[in-house]
Amino acid sequence: MVVRVAEQARLSGIERVVIATDHDDIAKTSRDHSVEVFMTRADHATGTDRLAEIATLLNLPDDEIVVNVQGDEPLIAPELIRAVADLLQAKPAASIATACHSITDPDEVFNTNIVKVVLDRDGMALYFSRSTIPHARDAFAQSTKQVPPKLPMYRHVGLYAYRAGFLRRFPLLEAPAIERFEALEQLRALWHGYKIAVLVTQGAPAPGVDTVEDLARVRALFDRSAKSL
Repeated sequence: MVVRVAEQARLSGIERVVIATDHDDIAKTSRDHSVEVFMTRADHATGTDRLAEIATLLNLPDDEIVVNVQGDEPLIAPELIRAVADLLQAKPAASIATACHSITDPDEVFNTNIVKVVLDRDGMALYFSRSTIPHARDAFAQSTKQVPPKLPMYRHVGLYAYRAGFLRRFPLLEAPAIERFEALEQLRALWHGYKIAVLVTQGAPAPGVDTVEDLARVRALFDRSAKSL
């Protein structure tokens, strides 16, 4: 699965694809498929901390853009990877770029496992939360069975682009209470005043692999694709 993620990343036109892991089996599989891999420490609290180690190991220039694609996203669109990287390139005031898409299903809106993001007028993140934000006070007081029209409700997509200089600073930043309680590492950046640019996509990206059932579904998709060649 990790190798398939790397293959999707390559299709985005990104200059260099590296797998960062602390797991020997993942490292071996990556090398067996000719994917560059770096072993990292096993004590990183977040994925961003792991990337910070890589940015230091590679001695990347401060303005180099690093895209973090999760290893459980074998169906991620290469175009989305490129678009998030391009957004950060186009937003010099931002240290991070990410993505979101509109949601209107009440089951998603009130699901605390789904992270929501609120944007300012320039497309920068104001806040991320597992709670329902923005909260339509009057409408939801009447009913939580539907979402009022035009409510700017966005589901966050867990894909990030960073400037390498910021990555190196990130582990040195104090983790605020909002990060610890929400369990959302991007809140550390906002709390310290760093800007996060957000791409609003048209529709949801392909889902990742979080369960055994997800894995079976994705394997079936790849099997059907292979048979059609």
